[in-house]
Amino acid sequence: MPLKLPIGIQHLTTIRNEGYLYVDKTGYIHRMVTSGKFYFLSRPRRFGKSLTVSTLAELFRGNKKLFEGLWIDRHWDWSQTHPVVHLSFSTIGYQDLGLEKALHFQLDRLAQEAGVNFKSASLPLKFSQLLEELARLQAPVVLLIDEYDKPLIDYLDDLPKAREHQRIMKAFYSVLKDAGEHLRLLFITGVSKFSQVSIFSDLNNLNDLTLHPAYNNLTGYTQSELEHYFADHIDQMAAQLDQPRADLLTEIRRWYNGYSWNGVDFVYNPFSVLRLFNTGDFQNYWFQTGTPTFLINKLKNQRFIDLKNVRINLNTLSNYTLENMELRSLLFQTGYLTIKKRLEAGMVLLSYPNFEVEDSLLRFLLGAYRHDDPGASTPDIFDLRDAFYQNDLTRAFTLLQSMFKRIPSHIFIQEAEAYYHSLVYLVFVYMGLYADAEVNTSDGRLDCVVKTPTHIYVLEFKLDQSADAALRQIHEKGYTEPYRADGRTVVAVGVNFSSVKKAVEGWKVE
Repeated sequence: MPLKLPIGIQHLTTIRNEGYLYVDKTGYIHRMVTSGKFYFLSRPRRFGKSLTVSTLAELFRGNKKLFEGLWIDRHWDWSQTHPVVHLSFSTIGYQDLGLEKALHFQLDRLAQEAGVNFKSASLPLKFSQLLEELARLQAPVVLLIDEYDKPLIDYLDDLPKAREHQRIMKAFYSVLKDAGEHLRLLFITGVSKFSQVSIFSDLNNLNDLTLHPAYNNLTGYTQSELEHYFADHIDQMAAQLDQPRADLLTEIRRWYNGYSWNGVDFVYNPFSVLRLFNTGDFQNYWFQTGTPTFLINKLKNQRFIDLKNVRINLNTLSNYTLENMELRSLLFQTGYLTIKKRLEAGMVLLSYPNFEVEDSLLRFLLGAYRHDDPGASTPDIFDLRDAFYQNDLTRAFTLLQSMFKRIPSHIFIQEAEAYYHSLVYLVFVYMGLYADAEVNTSDGRLDCVVKTPTHIYVLEFKLDQSADAALRQIHEKGYTEPYRADGRTVVAVGVNFSSVKKAVEGWKVE
């Protein structure tokens, strides 16, 4: 039988002692801990950060049995152990206690376990004394801080609270500047880097591994790891689906592969892979675990709907603050965009990592624009696709018209052109995931192409003009010419939308 799948299990002890599958990342960990001591790593949620932290903790505690058979077992001096201080901001209870009280509680607990009596009630001084005493009584400390930015990420839509947490964290971490002699390793993880400058301003010796080419694959699964460690699960699923193994691997890659921090090496989302093999069903697993409403609203409010092939300078990916969040950088840090290619002059090309993220984000954006549940968009998109495949344009435009109905009239009237263009664009881009459709925008115009087995529809949309004007532009610009030699029937469709009626006012076909 295949090993059990460690869904939601982030502790190495549980995984190794209870027969769960573990993808061996200890080679990367060995390289890191033997070549430096101050590190920062940013990765999206549920991407293996906490398991990496747990692995580091057990390694320095000297729990050799947990590493039997792993790469590092033969390359580590097990006679050397170090005290471990592990702070995970996802579990300290700051939502209930308040951040400062929660940190006091954690330090008091650690001090009691170590037999340290604090001399001061100050939070930073407690932290400093704990590290100094542990190093003096035992050995230099391994300090592991997991999800350091969660008290900020959770309050991005409440800036006063986020700023308060930022102030507390800055004071707390300030002691690390002079604690180097007491530390064997400092390893800090988080989803984002947007607050790094203000919180860790004194820690200019942190080695940021986020974009380091040698650590792109520290978390996530590579293609070779997927096929090696999950071979039994792949074979089982292929048999259940009665599908060739190669075809199944292609589909898994399309859904869940594609994350990269160097534009060269690409990895799978581990959470989605584990859930896939657990259920045997392709679904949007990672996206469902916590997409923040504020992010969807920011995308909508900034009319940021074209997320494919976004060019950006590498420096921009980390140069933003709580008050000035660069949206493309935030999307990259949180895993909704990834580096697909490195360009010249320090530029990179960002895009969706894979089908899972693109499908989910488009669905949520459509829901936000339509003022409807995100799940309501998918059936409509399938119905619209089927209408085109059945060459039923009357049905197609009735469906398209219905997508505008739930938008509050005062919002639509105020921003008619922006809403119209954004919603039509999203509809056809989303339909393109399930059919051969594409949409182009330029100079305020919007045209789409939908290809079915028998027809190619070239559509031009106008707002508050006429279907004749839309059709005329198709002819004047020669939009149908590239498809004349295709063999399928080419249909030019001019569409006019009324901002007053909030409906398709007329359409004309040639």
